[in-house]
Amino acid sequence: MSEEPKLSDVLKDRREKLGRIRDAGIEPFPHEFSAREEIAAVRAEHEGLAPGAETDSRHRVAGRIAARRGHGKNAFIDLRDGSGQIQLHAREDLLGPEAYALLVDLDIGDIVGVEGTAMATRRGGELSLAIDHWRLLAKSLRPPPDKVHGLQDTETRFRRRELDLIANEESRRIVQVRARTITEIRRFLDEHGFVEVETPVLQPLYGGALARPFTTHHNQLDRDFYLRIATELYLKRLIVGGLDRVYELGKDFRNEGVSHKHNPEFTMLEWYEAYADYEGTAHYLERMVAHVAERVLGTTKVRRDEVEIDFAPPWRRITLRQAILERSGVDIAEHPTREALAQAMGTEPDPGEGWGKLVDGLLSRDVEPGLIQPTFIVDYPVELSPLAKAHRSEPGVVERWEAFVGGIEIANSYSELNDPDEQRRRFEQQAAEIARGDDEAQPYDEVFVEALEQGMPPTAGAGLGIDRLVMMLTGAQSLREVLLFPAMRS
Repeated sequence: MSEEPKLSDVLKDRREKLGRIRDAGIEPFPHEFSAREEIAAVRAEHEGLAPGAETDSRHRVAGRIAARRGHGKNAFIDLRDGSGQIQLHAREDLLGPEAYALLVDLDIGDIVGVEGTAMATRRGGELSLAIDHWRLLAKSLRPPPDKVHGLQDTETRFRRRELDLIANEESRRIVQVRARTITEIRRFLDEHGFVEVETPVLQPLYGGALARPFTTHHNQLDRDFYLRIATELYLKRLIVGGLDRVYELGKDFRNEGVSHKHNPEFTMLEWYEAYADYEGTAHYLERMVAHVAERVLGTTKVRRDEVEIDFAPPWRRITLRQAILERSGVDIAEHPTREALAQAMGTEPDPGEGWGKLVDGLLSRDVEPGLIQPTFIVDYPVELSPLAKAHRSEPGVVERWEAFVGGIEIANSYSELNDPDEQRRRFEQQAAEIARGDDEAQPYDEVFVEALEQGMPPTAGAGLGIDRLVMMLTGAQSLREVLLFPAMRS
């Protein structure tokens, strides 16, 4: 058995071919190939063509050579564009000896444009184009990934996404699902009267979430700015200004670890509605996700780890206290201090961990992994929710929910705190947590408090992690599968 050629030999051979192409007077990198059709549209037009049938229907397509078969005066070439793949039937008598010889000498990965008539092969009835004209559009100077096994190495797939997309159909499918998911989310919110807005990514003071920010410096202003960790505080200022239904879909940044469900740069949807509460946002979320699944996948049911998940509403609802009690045996209401709760958990907390952080740890450790079907965990301790409104009937908690699917949190919401004096007091509590050493606590934002002093109507807001939702819709096991260029360790 002969050894595979060395990469250096392959690169040399391809550059030599490039030289021969130029010597033949052919421009290997022309400017355009206009008026082409997508391969998927050509396939749709001739669906059901009988084996051996020939047509007079001419088509002009372009794409990357994925495979080549045949010899002598006939060759079959698989051509792939962003929409699909089609077989080309190349014949010396149709193309002429010179053009045919140049075509069959091309490499896998070269990009060509062709013209020809639709036909179906006698054996198998595969739709093909009998081409009578072709043009080189880009010479590939490096070989594509293995055409049989695809690109398997995960490090290479995520660092060199262009190679992953060339080689792996599943990666291309995920990109399409993600794009359609975002389109359908926008459609849903637009049809329900929400206005899409844009707020600053560079912020003089970060806020709206409990997270560490990225810091940057503006040279001319000679001051530090922060990449936003959330859009919340700006969007609520727009509610104060009279925009009763707003949403923003864009990038947030959090200076946190990298894992299968975390990336420092991620896509979030936040929406806010005046005169609503957290029950209203829960109904919106379950209806929106079911709508997206139906429009993108054709069903509300998806399979994940051999389990069928159904996004159809209504989703299960359970209080945070009850969920922790069921999963861990700890009743957080009976351990209202940091020391008592730590003792019940059998742990020694870090100096920067307050009572709320310990509760959040119980949720993450004992409850979250078991929440496979869509579930709302509702009514959180005020210590975990400095921007949420106090519960109307349950002391010590706020009107907040988090939504979980597949063991991962995908969304967060609350009835928004609109009492400026209470908000100021909550910010002061967070300042004490910062002094304790909690670098994820919410900093004091006086401008936001002054905006609330103008008067903000009863309001509900929610944030949905787009990357995590796409994970659930596609069955991806890691956030890196649904991000085109995820952050990677060096």
